Amino acid sequence: MQRREMIAPTTKGPSLRRQCVLLSLHRSGLAYQPVPADAGELALMREIDRIHLEWPFYGSRRMVVELGRRGHHVNRKRVQRLMRVMGLEAMAPGPATSRPRKQDKKYPYLLRGLEVTRPNQVWATDITYIPLRHGFVYLVAIIDWYSRKVLSWRLSNTLDTPFCIEALEEAFTRFGRPEIFNSDQGCQFTAEDFTQSLLDAGVAISRDGKGRCLDNVFVERLWRSLKYEEVYLKGYDSIAEARREIAIYLAFFNEKRPHQSLGYQTPDELFTEEPMRKAA
Repeated sequence: MQRREMIAPTTKGPSLRRQCVLLSLHRSGLAYQPVPADAGELALMREIDRIHLEWPFYGSRRMVVELGRRGHHVNRKRVQRLMRVMGLEAMAPGPATSRPRKQDKKYPYLLRGLEVTRPNQVWATDITYIPLRHGFVYLVAIIDWYSRKVLSWRLSNTLDTPFCIEALEEAFTRFGRPEIFNSDQGCQFTAEDFTQSLLDAGVAISRDGKGRCLDNVFVERLWRSLKYEEVYLKGYDSIAEARREIAIYLAFFNEKRPHQSLGYQTPDELFTEEPMRKAA
């Protein structure tokens, strides 16, 4: 019997949260249900995702035009709705998009002009949309800025904060603490629980400028590699299959894939060799 099948929703005994803890299950996986969407809508979302990877500065107006050129004749309102569902935003902000929530503390972008010279100096994170054959999920990843190594990641069927905190806590447990942690201004990363986890660990918080996805350029490059070398080549039938195949790809990305920008080293080689070089 799979562990998730052992969860018993009941008014007596341990709560669902406690049962998940006892069985080492993540609640996001327990709550997952296939997203009901027709094939046409999913095809449109995949095309929007491809266009956004190519031209992240395209807003909904240009997106509508480009979709029309590719045979998808849809109105702007529908495109805007799907981009919100997918968590996509044009690189250049539109009217009133830079207004932060009043409860969110503002943090500056700390990476401009910074020379990153060692592992664990800067970590960065972001969330992207992952298509399934009959739905979609979201992927969060945390990378080491110097080596490009993917330190941790999680899939979720919602854009809530908990799966981001799970990824952060795993990275802390496995690799220690960075000096600086950079993210965009998404509500998952500006949420008090996520921010407090960084502050409690003594990590300096850096945030991208509003609408400036290239402030987090190395995570954007990871998404591009992942999607063109893995996701778009396959049609995941389920979140379990997506989790399994993405895990295989990210292990390849870290351990075997040479990166031109790293002098054709792998992220693992650069992440582990730099501390060894200094020790020697």
